[in-house]
Amino acid sequence: MREPFTIGGQAIEPGTQKTVELPLSVLSDHTQVSMPVHVMHGRKPGPVLFVSAAIHGDEILGAEIIRRLVSKLTVEKVRGTLLLIPIVNTYGFIANSRYLPDRRDLNRSFPGSKTGSLAGQLAYKFMEEIVSRADYGIDLHTAAIHRENLPQIRADLASDAVRDMAAAFGAPIILKADIRDGSLREASQAVGVNTLLYEAGEALRFNEFAVRIGVKGVMRVMQYLGMLHRRGFAQGSKEPVMSKLSVWVRAPSGGLMRLLKGLGDAVEKGEVLSIVSDPLGYEEKELRAPISGIVIGRSNMPAVNQGDAIFHIAKVFDPGAIDEDIQSLEKQLGSDPLFDTEIV
Repeated sequence: MREPFTIGGQAIEPGTQKTVELPLSVLSDHTQVSMPVHVMHGRKPGPVLFVSAAIHGDEILGAEIIRRLVSKLTVEKVRGTLLLIPIVNTYGFIANSRYLPDRRDLNRSFPGSKTGSLAGQLAYKFMEEIVSRADYGIDLHTAAIHRENLPQIRADLASDAVRDMAAAFGAPIILKADIRDGSLREASQAVGVNTLLYEAGEALRFNEFAVRIGVKGVMRVMQYLGMLHRRGFAQGSKEPVMSKLSVWVRAPSGGLMRLLKGLGDAVEKGEVLSIVSDPLGYEEKELRAPISGIVIGRSNMPAVNQGDAIFHIAKVFDPGAIDEDIQSLEKQLGSDPLFDTEIV
């Protein structure tokens, strides 16, 4: 028999599941704030995987993915231990806000501090109670408000273990993404917990396509890690596309924008993506693709300002492409103010 899994001062016996409320703080009116963690502690040994959502409080799509996982999975079929955290940033969630009340970004506050800011304390609690007990992690995100992402995995492709997890997830796109200072991915990697970041959909919105890919993706990773049996669950029908370079195309001027391309569309270098015009239509400017690739993100706002990030295009390289060629193209694109290789 396995030992009980202890979290938040509570012991969960093997072969059982339980939701534990981790106390965080009290609001200004002394309402108690807590972080729910649903624990499935399998009877048979295996790794510990955490799946987290709503680190940004307005990114609610991940909470729906976790709700469906709870309804689909049974603890009798789980090997190891699964930790499901549907709402990490409770403060932002109840306010429909990306940030905490002090306007800090939780995903720039890891590993946190026990006596720091509200964001720092929340990050510290998550590291102590969740990450320190895990072997692997999947962090669920969406695009920012008024933007939308094609379902994609962002990962450190230099790590064989992370790359294999990303391939198992089965999202349409796997994007090489540098690890940002203060992010959960950075803090998790520092303590040896390989973590994927799933990006899909839009803030404050549900997207059925993105939810279904997220649910299946988590379960595929569990299969890859030996936490679920491989029988009775269909694998992805298509191999994910891997990209080591992506570019944001920015609005050349303010005005009203007409979108000509959608998520998942293949575009050729020089192809018109959208048109920005003044309100009366006297002056029009075209946004053209700086590279050939796939549209993996876009703005949904028709009213734009000069410099707004409009389209996110992932470059798909030939299998024989070398890193020097990729870096040269990245440098070339980075010198043009209308293109930005930094992920927004």
